[in-house]
Amino acid sequence: MTQLLLTGGAGFIGSHTCLVLLQEGHNLIVLDDHSNSSPVALERVATLSGLSASAESSTERLQLIQGDIRDSTCLGKVFIDARNAGKPIEAVIHFAGLKAVGESVREPLRYWDVNLTGSRCLLAAMNANDCRTLVFSSSATLYGYPKDVPIPETAPIKPINPYGHSKAAVEQLLHDLAASAPNQWRIACLRYFNPVGAHPSGKIGEDPLGTPNNLFPFVSQVAVGRRTSLQVFGGDWPTKDGTGVRDYIHVMDLAEGHRAAIDCLLAEPAQLLTLNLGSGQGASVVEVVRAFERASGCQVPYEVVARRAGDAAITVADPSLALQRLGWRTQRSLDDICRDGWAWQSANPSGYSDQQ
Repeated sequence: MTQLLLTGGAGFIGSHTCLVLLQEGHNLIVLDDHSNSSPVALERVATLSGLSASAESSTERLQLIQGDIRDSTCLGKVFIDARNAGKPIEAVIHFAGLKAVGESVREPLRYWDVNLTGSRCLLAAMNANDCRTLVFSSSATLYGYPKDVPIPETAPIKPINPYGHSKAAVEQLLHDLAASAPNQWRIACLRYFNPVGAHPSGKIGEDPLGTPNNLFPFVSQVAVGRRTSLQVFGGDWPTKDGTGVRDYIHVMDLAEGHRAAIDCLLAEPAQLLTLNLGSGQGASVVEVVRAFERASGCQVPYEVVARRAGDAAITVADPSLALQRLGWRTQRSLDDICRDGWAWQSANPSGYSDQQ
């Protein structure tokens, strides 16, 4: 069984990916500082997988370590301890990082430090320990205001905020690293579109700290009564109903995309893959609201307010290359997304906080 390291693996996407990878038979080490995650998520992942896990403890299949990816000493120890235990880390999935666009505008130094410096420290530790297989959690924000929709991977990289710039910088670092050591690095940069939903069990899902930065958790919190109404930024976009259109991808589809990427990298020669992970289908804000109302049986009041700086009218992926290279495509619909998201939110109205 392959030993994998997942940085930020207790977060929203990381926890769902852990579950998929455990079910495939991989052994996992999760490094997370819990700045925007909860150890409860991995406890539930372990239960769903038939295992058990707690902070700073390990099982044969799942180990959770609290630490910061900017801490080179901590990173080195993770790799050395795994090797000394006879199970060296063979590949890394790098989720750890900050991801709120608005916050990145207010705190650019913090975003560059965590996202770029953290990635540099991780890559240095990997290189020093002869581990050169990496799946990087990138983002469609790299495309900025897209000229053509659906957006192919060949579209210009023109980020419009510090978060997007930091992701673009890490991708450039990965290109430079791969070029410096031909035939050594296996790298996949996965550009996510809009990850949403939850595991259908309702046991794990998205639990953002404070006010949500994205549409879907805001909609679900309004439906469950945590918030009174939803603000829709702009009703005059050049779309079918005037509200912004995005490509929403079920988090379980996204997790399965990571599994496919790891399998591909481990089976093939050294390479650098850059792939969009999206559904290729767009849904407007109003369509998401209506779908969630159908799934929950609850009304989601909303008000249309002024457009938000930095938003685009339509952002939809061209996911054809991921199908070609990984044999991967999304399997779940918007209705599936809303059903599973409601199962999570209704069973956990305050997220993981009640059990911490």
